Amino acid sequence: MGRLPLLEDFPSNVILSIVPHSSASAISSTTQLHHVCAHLRRELGPVAIETNIRSDDAAPNNDPPTNVLVLLHGLGDTRDAFTHLGKQMSLPETVCISVQGPHRLLDLGGFHWGDDIIFDSASGGLDVDAGFKQAVAMLKGLVVDDVIEKCGYKAREVFLLGFGQGGMAALSVAVEMHQNFRDPASAELGGVISIGGPMPSESPPSLINKCKTPVLICAGIDQSSVTPTAESRLNHVFEHVEVARYRKPGDSMPSNRDEMMPIMKFFSKRLRSTKGVPKGSVEIV
Repeated sequence: MGRLPLLEDFPSNVILSIVPHSSASAISSTTQLHHVCAHLRRELGPVAIETNIRSDDAAPNNDPPTNVLVLLHGLGDTRDAFTHLGKQMSLPETVCISVQGPHRLLDLGGFHWGDDIIFDSASGGLDVDAGFKQAVAMLKGLVVDDVIEKCGYKAREVFLLGFGQGGMAALSVAVEMHQNFRDPASAELGGVISIGGPMPSESPPSLINKCKTPVLICAGIDQSSVTPTAESRLNHVFEHVEVARYRKPGDSMPSNRDEMMPIMKFFSKRLRSTKGVPKGSVEIV
């Protein structure tokens, strides 16, 4: 188990906020996770759902977090919105690290993850697929050098969640670690959640040995960047891909229980816990 990451563990040029776990918030979050799982059982029938989180015994403040969730904002945003998201989710035994994109977006006040600023000739807007080499190098260093090596976590205990361009960067980091990690057998992350972000065009179209990091994609039912072609490409690169479609068009952050349900279910399956499995739960290994 690793220790709580501190600001001084990271390079000074990486702008981020750390949202530590807390005992009170962990209680409400674990309860929410179990309510979600109970709802899924009612809706889906006798389905075995892993629940690694214990609802009656939250981690105290002085216990080190078991999981690390790295949050990556979308194009033109800042780390502040996802710092707030980390506080709202308050996942049990999980510290959140909200990272700011490395490049300022002209004079618009926000930041982005692309190597360049590219305008889409069709829409006239900014193209989110602007190259991710610099961002991936920064984020891989954050995960491998800082979270894993300095703080003592395993890759399996690290999660990435990104929106739009941030989701594309998150997927790229998982692929980069799979291809170039010093120990490929230990390169599997806890999971990647990309909200409205497909694979970048610079990523490999397919892999013979697929990336084992589980992926959840949340996207609109249509008018989405995650097209059927993009979905097929994800399945050619990652071994485990789940795509959850909203009942509305367009890619946006989850705005209700139904849209948040796949994310909470994903976390209930993948988050690790030192507190054991609650009585009456069914665990899938």
